[in-house]
Amino acid sequence: MLSENIKTIRKSKGLSQEELAVKLNVVRQTISKWEQGLSVPDAGMLISLSEVLETPVSALLGEPAAEAKVDDLKVISEKLEVINLRLARRKAARQKAIHWFFIALCIGIAVAFPVLIKLNSPYLGWDYGAPETAVIGVGLHALEWLFVRTAPFVLLGAVIGAWRTRKRA
Repeated sequence: MLSENIKTIRKSKGLSQEELAVKLNVVRQTISKWEQGLSVPDAGMLISLSEVLETPVSALLGEPAAEAKVDDLKVISEKLEVINLRLARRKAARQKAIHWFFIALCIGIAVAFPVLIKLNSPYLGWDYGAPETAVIGVGLHALEWLFVRTAPFVLLGAVIGAWRTRKRA
């Protein structure tokens, strides 16, 4: 069976015994012995032969290739299904985390505004003559100014983000 398969596949690829021997780094007589069934290639040479002939080892050995392909396709499809399931779970978890981040951002901004209004910027009355309180006062005032100017846009973006990442039924 092996000898016939080697000869048939070699001829179908349009290779002579000499050309195949050169590709495998063996003498032509070795190929001839394989095709006559006088000897068989060892395991390493069988793998090299399958690579050169671009044919699975199972086809060289005479096993029905169609059955192997069906099994291979089934295994591959099962692996792809598992990978797709993992990717879907990962995507859903990421979407849920982003959704809750946007909700937390909305809540944080909604809580920060009343706190700023209640505090009425106490550091504005600080003694800016002292270097320690001057630096802290200017820094806090800059943060408050930046927050008040950007918070409405960030809040709007967070509401839109929370709405777009909600779980749809």
